[in-house]
Amino acid sequence: MSSRLLSVGIGLLAVAALSACSDIPLRQREAATRDRYLQYAGAPIDSFTWLGRYDSWTAIDKYQLVVWTNINDAYLITVEPPCEDLMFARRIGLTQTAHTVNRRFDFVTTHGWKCMIKEIRPINYLKMKQDARAQREAQKAQAGQQKE
Repeated sequence: MSSRLLSVGIGLLAVAALSACSDIPLRQREAATRDRYLQYAGAPIDSFTWLGRYDSWTAIDKYQLVVWTNINDAYLITVEPPCEDLMFARRIGLTQTAHTVNRRFDFVTTHGWKCMIKEIRPINYLKMKQDARAQREAQKAQAGQQKE
């Protein structure tokens, strides 16, 4: 019984140590993700067409998320405080006005919050995917040259 408690205790200490150490890389990873999307984001727009569903979404920080309306159309949405912690949302919703998500009239909904939309920016997601593919191919080519 005592060896079992010891192994559980060691496991808990390991988890605590990993959690404490992972805070800095997580923040760096979040910043890199946000910066990557911002690099491909266009000028702010007032609205985008939305036919009642989205393909996927991802939170990139506590006030920003990216919503894909189809495979290549993505939008960076920033919400107003106090609506925060989008990073911990399991699901979101979008209100709409006549098949349009409008920054002035519509909301991101999550955790019982109706989050006012501060800004909408279209993302050139197709270009982002093309650049990522080109970067991976260049890295593979460089790795192949180093092996030779």
